Amino acid sequence: MLDLLLPQRCLGCGSGGSIVCAACLDGLPRLGPPLCERCGAPTAWPVRRCRECAGRRLAFSSARAAVAYDGAVRALVAAWKERGLRRLAALAAEVVVDVVTRPSVAALCVVPPDRDRSLRRGHHPAERLARELGRRWELPVEPLVRRARAAPRQRGLKLADRRRNVAGAFAPAGRAPAIVALVDDVYTSGATAAAAASALRKAGATRVEVVTFARAIR
Repeated sequence: MLDLLLPQRCLGCGSGGSIVCAACLDGLPRLGPPLCERCGAPTAWPVRRCRECAGRRLAFSSARAAVAYDGAVRALVAAWKERGLRRLAALAAEVVVDVVTRPSVAALCVVPPDRDRSLRRGHHPAERLARELGRRWELPVEPLVRRARAAPRQRGLKLADRRRNVAGAFAPAGRAPAIVALVDDVYTSGATAAAAASALRKAGATRVEVVTFARAIR
């Protein structure tokens, strides 16, 4: 609420006039090829599977993100998620549309939030991002996945612990189209995306493409 009352300043450089100035927006670390065909990690040359996803059973067919999750992007995402700066969803969507090819899918759906965190924040950033992308890509946003149980936060957990933490955390919420895109704000290890994509597979999806604003680079 305080952010709505104070003069608007750029989250990156502090200059006045906009929530993210044009220079800081242009400076966001956009992700371009070559990328891993499966998980979207930057690679030295195009590969079907990189070190990060090789040997893993992933329920999604591909994952793509617009920007690398570096320090500047972390600050932006933190303001978006924890300070209630809902306007950042539209900005994030514009960057995604600029970088990520429109998926050839029947619908978008969202990784459902943890209820307690959603209530505390008063909004769900991934859902707002999906709605903004749906408008730009002219795709419906459908509630195809639900939370089956609460899960502790993933932050600070090792990869194996992340997978265990979200195992069985999601369930189908309705019949899914054959090809669907799963939207989230940040892709870190891929554990959450894989668990939600698994629920979509159970709902009838044969191909799940993951789209996020940011992606952690290992």
